[in-house]
Amino acid sequence: MLFQNTYGVDLGTSTIKIYSQNRNKSFIEKNMVAVRDKERVIAVGNEAYEMFEKAPASIQVASPMAFGMIADLASAEASLYSMLHQIDWKIRFGSILYFAVPADITQIEKRAYYAVANGGRLQNNRVFIVEKPVADAIALGIAPESPKGNMIINIGAQSTEMSILADDRVIISRMVPLGGRQINEAICGEIRRRYHLHIGTRTARRLKVAMGRMTDTDGKEARKVVGIDSLTGLPKEEVVYANVVNDGIMNCLNAIGEEIRKFLERTPPQIAYHIAKTGIHLTGGSTRLPGIEKHLAAVCGYSFNLSGLYDSCTITGLEKIIKSKDLQKWAKPLKQRKIKDRNGF
Repeated sequence: MLFQNTYGVDLGTSTIKIYSQNRNKSFIEKNMVAVRDKERVIAVGNEAYEMFEKAPASIQVASPMAFGMIADLASAEASLYSMLHQIDWKIRFGSILYFAVPADITQIEKRAYYAVANGGRLQNNRVFIVEKPVADAIALGIAPESPKGNMIINIGAQSTEMSILADDRVIISRMVPLGGRQINEAICGEIRRRYHLHIGTRTARRLKVAMGRMTDTDGKEARKVVGIDSLTGLPKEEVVYANVVNDGIMNCLNAIGEEIRKFLERTPPQIAYHIAKTGIHLTGGSTRLPGIEKHLAAVCGYSFNLSGLYDSCTITGLEKIIKSKDLQKWAKPLKQRKIKDRNGF
């Protein structure tokens, strides 16, 4: 169709990534929605994120996604519309949307993506879905058709998706509720235990980015933080050392490593042998921690190939699928289910 807009959409728990074919560019923004009195949307995206953990009780700020799934249809539609409106201020009806979705979601969960793309202010859009492990594989230059099999792990903001691709399909996939937010919470817990200090997850994330080093042996680097004293309930300033932050990170990474080991036990022996030779492909926004691949290798006993694409891996795969006719086979059309009446018509 002439002048038809085509977009690739990766609805992440932390960020929303959209590739616009017309502009040949990818856009990224925080996937947050601020709602007043549980009804009226007052802020979306980066603006809503600035209110996170600061807003009064009458304003709820949250992501419309939970553990990689759509949790709030109305908020997800508001977030998607706001992002599309920023990219193309005059959104045309009848666009084509390619959504990256987890490999093991149900048909009901898949239909939620159709509802987001055709609800409220978005109408008459054609929807295609691409399994995230397939999009990641294409972005990394891995052929999903390979009979030997490849393993891809995507550590996101709130979940880790482990998948094995072979013979043109995802043969095994599992999602566990461990990711960047759980790492932040583990840092909060470690600081609370060591210093009797309550800090927010945004502060924990800043500490993770500034001092998180899986290869740091001495951990002497330090940062000042402000929180609430557990004993007095008053504001308190404390100097937090890198070794404390790294201990919190390791607690969560060890749990992820244990889940990977359990997942590998379900893998067919021939494929597991090939994975042991070629290594596990690691990607996702929470893999920016220096030395994360070496730490997971020590826990799991397998080598890891860290992708430099990080959180842009999935949207890069969608971009390649949109641009290539040969890769279109990985995009499956998603249509609205017709409900039959009582007479079966």
